[in-house]
Amino acid sequence: MARPFLSRQERFAVVGSTNDVVRGWLAQGTPEVCLAVADEQSRGRGREGRAWIAPRGAALLLSLGFRPSWLPAERAWRLAATASLAMAEAAEGLAGLPTGTIRLKWPNDLVVDSTDAWLKLGGVLGETDGLGTEDPRVVVGMGINADWAAVDFPPAIAAGMTSLREAAAGRPVDAEGLLAAFLPHLEVRIEALRDGSFGAADWRQRQATTGRTIRLELPHGRAEEVRAVDVDANSGALLVDDGRGTAERQVLSAEVRHVRVAEPASPTPASPPASPIGV
Repeated sequence: MARPFLSRQERFAVVGSTNDVVRGWLAQGTPEVCLAVADEQSRGRGREGRAWIAPRGAALLLSLGFRPSWLPAERAWRLAATASLAMAEAAEGLAGLPTGTIRLKWPNDLVVDSTDAWLKLGGVLGETDGLGTEDPRVVVGMGINADWAAVDFPPAIAAGMTSLREAAAGRPVDAEGLLAAFLPHLEVRIEALRDGSFGAADWRQRQATTGRTIRLELPHGRAEEVRAVDVDANSGALLVDDGRGTAERQVLSAEVRHVRVAEPASPTPASPPASPIGV
């Protein structure tokens, strides 16, 4: 008899962090794949320790636990990438959106692309323990804005975010329905990954950064503008061209704090015509 895809699945009304719950399960010996879902998190987090807070019922908040002894340590990042692809496919199908509407903003966001900005739909946080040992453990946390109306977005970040409800022109998108749609997509992709097939073409095709001039915000307050030309399916790195005529270089996720669309350069104003009144 085939083993079930999920070894353990629990839902919480309120929890500090689903990532912490799943990390604890793995430490106790729970086999993969385990899943914790929460209606609300009081200490949800993203990269660089940023908070992730969403109103109860407005977002799908979950964490997945893996024991990827079957995956080389240097490719453990593919678990988060695979979960992101599965979520993008499931969300588009549930919300009735055209394929490719939901993009992946390197390294860890799901976005809806617009002309001059990325509207953040969700975030992904991968955390690891014991990579390279006999007991590797990976936790992939995801927060996806589902049935969240724009009028209720937090004012401080409303301009840079969206939800499936808004992407679907106001059509309600139930978080529980999103979870039900997501799990079959995830199972297919994880089983393929176990068999050595990552889905690199899909991952590359959904990249919102490719072909854009972006601003890399680096540690210690430094920043640089580069052109993102591709992603590397072996290392997970972003490939960039800094415009100096050198070869493309790799940027790893650990090297950056944030990635933004670069602001267009302001044109140099033309000299005003002479004015008899000195204006």
